[in-house]
Amino acid sequence: MVDATRRTTPPSQDSSVGPLLEPLESGNISLPNRFAMAPMTREFSPGGIPGEDVPEYYRRRAAGGVGLIISEGAWIPHPAAGWSDAVPELADGAPAEAWRRVVEAVHGEGAKIYCQLWHQGVARGATHLTRNPGVASVSPSGVALDGSAFGGMLDTAEISALVEAYVKGARIAQEIGFDGIELHGAHGYLLDQFMWEHTNRRDDEFGDPLSFPTRVVQAIRDAVGPAFPIVFRFSQWKSGLYDAKLFPTPAALERALDALSDAGVDMFHPSTRRFWEAAFPADDPNLSLAGWTRKITGKPTIIVGSVGLDKVFVDAEKAGKSAGRLSAEVTNLDRLLELFEQGQFDVAAVGRALLSEPDWVKKHAEGRLSDITPYEFRFRETLL
Repeated sequence: MVDATRRTTPPSQDSSVGPLLEPLESGNISLPNRFAMAPMTREFSPGGIPGEDVPEYYRRRAAGGVGLIISEGAWIPHPAAGWSDAVPELADGAPAEAWRRVVEAVHGEGAKIYCQLWHQGVARGATHLTRNPGVASVSPSGVALDGSAFGGMLDTAEISALVEAYVKGARIAQEIGFDGIELHGAHGYLLDQFMWEHTNRRDDEFGDPLSFPTRVVQAIRDAVGPAFPIVFRFSQWKSGLYDAKLFPTPAALERALDALSDAGVDMFHPSTRRFWEAAFPADDPNLSLAGWTRKITGKPTIIVGSVGLDKVFVDAEKAGKSAGRLSAEVTNLDRLLELFEQGQFDVAAVGRALLSEPDWVKKHAEGRLSDITPYEFRFRETLL
């Protein structure tokens, strides 16, 4: 159980991040510290093959003190997985060899790296497709996130093929040398579409919101064995629908997390826009979504959402159209440390702050906040 009591004394302005530099050893999860690099789409992989700069990009963050790298989303081997041919794929041959160089670069700095497996489902859209533009987008029910009719409704044979595509992606990641995988089940993408009642209107067995996600997890677990970590990323919000609620109550969240845990998930990554916000304020005004997840499952949990920034940037694209660029000031981590002391999470994922400052973890550890390069948003940046 999580101790959700708040500290009665105000946090210091120069709090040490020492507790977050301790290793994590829990089941088959073994990390050198409690900082992770959050997955961030970059589109620097022409033809789906990680470019020559990609190993150095990840190596630099690992050298800067991050204990776990979670890769940008990689398309699973399915023709309708995603929209861009500049996003990396999980495939045999050249993509696998390029990914192997990434893994070796990260391991050379003593960090771990998990590969994020990604399928967009209906969120792939129908325009501006550069990856398999002649292939229609697919979804549980032929329904887009806004409720309109869009995309092909998957039949049971196609769903079985999708399960196998996830399994193949996981096997490739394991063979390459990744230390684990993360399933992207957040933000309105395919796994999320099956879990959400607004996009899953099926009346067969896959109308059960947990049937497809748990089947994917179970199949991967059977394929990769018991020791290979599986992380599941989920969110309440969807892309462009920030008030959406996948789980309206703690009981609904508990049902889903229990099912996913039983299927073989080792670690959860609840994605939020603001890590400090209470997930269910009426039930507990202090417990974050990560805190609820940790309380329900007892499993290692990653907290994420504007860590190290004084602004929330998931809305920045809209603002950027008029502002051109936005910047965020460096902020201390007192609130993050407070939640850690309460047992609300095990690992903190840092996203945009690491784009501007590869040594972000190292400089926090050394108390060099004034040396951290502030994050600056540029309009062309991909917001995923």
